Order: sequence, then structure tokens, then C-alpha cells
Amino acid sequence: MYIATEEIQFSYADTDMMGVVYHANYIKWFELGRTKLIEDIGYNYLDMEKAGYYAPVHNLEVTYKKPIKLGDKAFVKTWVEKNHALRAAYGFQIVNGEGDICAEGTTTHIIVKKENGDFKPVRFSKAFPEWFQKYEEIKRKV
Repeated sequence: MYIATEEIQFSYADTDMMGVVYHANYIKWFELGRTKLIEDIGYNYLDMEKAGYYAPVHNLEVTYKKPIKLGDKAFVKTWVEKNHALRAAYGFQIVNGEGDICAEGTTTHIIVKKENGDFKPVRFSKAFPEWFQKYEEIKRKV
């Protein structure tokens, strides 16, 4: 299993009035991690769009375990949790500088054609066979 790791840069504007990182930022950080993983294995999401496809979120789950405060270090760890012909699921952990898990979750994405704006789902394995195969190689082994 391959795990991409990216340090998260955040500022005072990312915190709430309790001085902790606002919960919606974690979802943004999941996307930062997904982009890092895709780039690490040699692909680019913009190339998918140029080819006429999108990969919208189909499902998202997040569990918050420990707050991250301004001044803390934070990292997003990302891996391919599941890979199916019609959807890919990514696993995430947001960890602090001490390695404590502060949040964890998953996002599931489907591949759709952007042609005509109808966003008809297509098989990831057919639209991007090499990318799909790479996910098969690096996905979490259950």
C-alpha cells in the first residue's frame, strides 16, 4: 500500500472562535491529500478534465478525534482504500506533529463524462485503464 504524505499549511483564518481548526477545513485537506497521491504516482487531475472527465465526490465520511490548533504542525496521509471499476475510495488521516490522529475519513469518487453537462458515469477502468491499474497496485490490501 502506498501512502502519500503532505504537510498542511494553515493560518489564523482557518480557525474558529475556540482557536481550533474549523471542521470544514479537514475536507479541503482531504482533497489536498488526494491531489498529492495522484501526482505522486504520475498522474494529474487536470489531465482527466482535459480528456473530458470529472471525478466528483460520491460519498464523504470524516471522524474528528483531536483538535488541531494554530501553531500545531499538521499532515494529511492519503491512500487508495478501494478501487472498483465504477468508483475509487481514498482513505485519509490528518495527524499532528506528534503523530496523533486528529481526524480520519474517506471520500469515494466516481468518474463522469462532462460532455453535454449530463455527467453520465463511466467505468474508471475503461476511461483510464493505466491509472486504474496503478491504483490496483498501490491500494490498501485487506
